[in-house]
Amino acid sequence: MCGIVAYVGHRQASEVIIKGLKRLEYRGYDSTGIALLNGALNVYKKKGKVSELESYLKGLDLDSHIGMGHTRWATHGEPSDENAHPHYSATKNLAIIHNGIIENYAALKQELLRKGHQFLSETDTEVFIHFIEDIKEKEKCPLDEAVRLALSRVVGAYAIVVMSFENPDLLIAARKGSPLVVGVGKGEFFMASDATPIVEYTNEVVYLNDQEIAIVDNGKLTIKNVANLPLTPYIQTIDIELEAIEKGGYEHFMLKEIFEQPRSIQDCMRGRLDAASNRLILGGLREYIQKLVHADRILIVACGTSWHAGLVAEYFFEEFCRIPTEVEYASEFRYRNPIIREGDVVIAISQSGETADTLAAIELAKSKGAIIFGVCNVVGSSIPRMTHAGAYTHAGPEIGVASTKAFTAQLTVLNMIALIVARQKGTITEQKYHEMLVEMENIPAKVERALALNDTIKTLAAEFKDVRNFLYLGRGYNFPVALEGALKLKEISYIHAEGYPAAEMKHGPIALIDHEMPVVFIATKDSSYEKVVSNIQEVKARKGRVIAVVTEGDTQIPKMAEFTLAVPPTIEPLMPLISVIPLQLLSYHIAVLRGANVDQPRNLAKSVTVE
Repeated sequence: MCGIVAYVGHRQASEVIIKGLKRLEYRGYDSTGIALLNGALNVYKKKGKVSELESYLKGLDLDSHIGMGHTRWATHGEPSDENAHPHYSATKNLAIIHNGIIENYAALKQELLRKGHQFLSETDTEVFIHFIEDIKEKEKCPLDEAVRLALSRVVGAYAIVVMSFENPDLLIAARKGSPLVVGVGKGEFFMASDATPIVEYTNEVVYLNDQEIAIVDNGKLTIKNVANLPLTPYIQTIDIELEAIEKGGYEHFMLKEIFEQPRSIQDCMRGRLDAASNRLILGGLREYIQKLVHADRILIVACGTSWHAGLVAEYFFEEFCRIPTEVEYASEFRYRNPIIREGDVVIAISQSGETADTLAAIELAKSKGAIIFGVCNVVGSSIPRMTHAGAYTHAGPEIGVASTKAFTAQLTVLNMIALIVARQKGTITEQKYHEMLVEMENIPAKVERALALNDTIKTLAAEFKDVRNFLYLGRGYNFPVALEGALKLKEISYIHAEGYPAAEMKHGPIALIDHEMPVVFIATKDSSYEKVVSNIQEVKARKGRVIAVVTEGDTQIPKMAEFTLAVPPTIEPLMPLISVIPLQLLSYHIAVLRGANVDQPRNLAKSVTVE
């Protein structure tokens, strides 16, 4: 949530910043703004989308080679022009953009009010820049030192960029708990929440660590920490292609990312899995793999779609590895005083690698002596830096807020981890192990076949676009898929939907079923098939409308269901990789037909960097 872009160099700063803000729209926001230094330190900001800011800027003198922009997701203060970033200091000589929350802002504000400061917004961020300027004037120190001193006193999470009217070549950035990357070009520098606004101009970046400050002054980059110790910038080369963050002819990023899944699953396995030689390697696990093999218990912490992937992984680890596994909401984990022992292994799952709740859960688990494995998509993000070991999903950038390809990539990595551990523990036969590897190699082609249902699902969506409620039911490995299908529909179409284990239907939800209630069954051929058939009969008896995801060749359920969507067969543990595809497409097409903003659903953010 929230997006930062800043630039200093030889280009027109406004063009770089506006384009960058559009690249960050996927993060979720409700207002936007830009600051430019052109004769004065000018701030322009508007409630609404970047396009509205663009319209507001038309005809204005935007000639400047230094500037910064922001997309805000409201925390302190409702969405408004006044609460949008950037914010001025008291003298308007300084401006700031900020992601995160300053938890002790109220106390700082009272201190500043007693000194005569006046505030134009309700935000913690405006208090922050007033506080920085107050320190600068009181201590008679350079701006970077004032920023450092201010950071040592604030409590909370932040990624900030500060500009100064008095220093026309100076940008100061810092982070704690919220991502910030510095792009290093030829005679120019970029700062952003992630690499997507930067890749068009340079592939060399510095990922700031917590409590680090980056100072760009007169074409030179300096990094130090809040304790004032100088640090050597570690420049990394990123390999994101520009095409990966553009729609490529698709109407929405979400649809593009759904259709990218055969490739993203393949990319996830590339160089790691080779069934012909019976080889499966995850290099990022090698040093700590024995900790997993000998784990007394596995705790999986995640949020949202990643939590659903963790629920599927619970089946993997218990079936193949015979290790007790618990799946926790990261957002609740540290607030219930969990029992964590030194023999425990914690697996943290996050698409962005910046999920604040998951990072907090990792911090707690590490303090109790647990070994932490990370599964995430974004190289250089916070979770890979905080964990002992882990694996990237290599799904490529996911711009749509509703996660699709990240889910199937996470399942692929988690299944590979479980198979490696199971083989080393001796809890899987060589025959079953080889069968799993062979079938995993077949999954991308089978996902491609499932995607061929797109036109059928588009027609089906028209039938249900105006309903008010949906129920999703599944059993075993397909129960988390039911939860994920319901979440996707809620996220982007705003239709109320719930997922349940199919057997739980008669313990309450069955009371909701009538002729207006669509019920989606994930009813593929597996060990629970006959039970699911019985559940379908229960719904039909109450005149519910049945949509069933079935296995190709099924002749029984199509006679019972009003609509069926047939997907290719696979072995039971891998079916979620295929059965989720029709549910993603159904939610997408219903949302489009309802006129919803599919890629940027209301109130949601891609990367939830505050608790």
